[in-house]
Amino acid sequence: MKFFTDALIVPFDVSFISRALVAGCLAAILCSLIGTWVILRRLTFFGDAMSHGLLPGVATASLLGGNLMFGAAISALIMSAGVVWTSRKSSLSQDVSIGLQFITMLSLGVVIVSHSDSHAVDLTSFLFGDILGVRPSDIFIIAIATVLGGLTIFLFHRQFTALAFDERKAHTLGLNPRFAHLLMLALIALATVVSFQVVGTLLVFGLLIGPPATAALLVQDKASISLIMIVASLLGCAEIYLGLLISWHASTAAGATITLLSAAIFFATLLTKSAISRLNFTA
Repeated sequence: MKFFTDALIVPFDVSFISRALVAGCLAAILCSLIGTWVILRRLTFFGDAMSHGLLPGVATASLLGGNLMFGAAISALIMSAGVVWTSRKSSLSQDVSIGLQFITMLSLGVVIVSHSDSHAVDLTSFLFGDILGVRPSDIFIIAIATVLGGLTIFLFHRQFTALAFDERKAHTLGLNPRFAHLLMLALIALATVVSFQVVGTLLVFGLLIGPPATAALLVQDKASISLIMIVASLLGCAEIYLGLLISWHASTAAGATITLLSAAIFFATLLTKSAISRLNFTA
């Protein structure tokens, strides 16, 4: 019994591990709530592009000695506005607009970083963050963002649902789907900006996609969006806990371990569900 206690609980007696757990779970809840809509609206590419499109603002803020989160917010604003503007001013699909903004922002970020003496270290920090270096102030910011994101989703749940399943019906009901779409993009930016400094862009994207995608496989009634959000949030928190635990005992990078675990759980769930369906079909 003592062996299991030492293995499963004792690591979290260390202050920086416990702070990482709290911050990670808050980020997982925020990303799961928003990521559910990312899955339903097929905005996965935008989530990926946004997570990497923060680089110019982060790099500029780092070179100037400014606030990294402020720089990330500026980049997120520019990228979101660019996607919307390009989509409206051309006949190109939104995916094309996102792709163009993605390569522009990422390339610009790499050019800016290349002027730094320690660009390799900066890029590593940008991609993987430092979840073990979380400060109380970081936890406070993520907590505020989680509450704000949750309230927004609760207040605009009807608009988001109509937008996700039938945009034409949303028009006829007078729900202003364009505003709902812009608000959804803003929520993705919010989750990415407040979480990247702590967990890195790789884990932010992993939390946005992994738990909601797995939850969508587990929940039978796809119309039960609230249930998908709840299951995704629980999965995200479990992945943070298990990922930190594995990282502690195996001496691996925490952020990458959590992301890899999230992907492994998704594929294991998919394979299990596929095997069960095949058995039921043959029976």
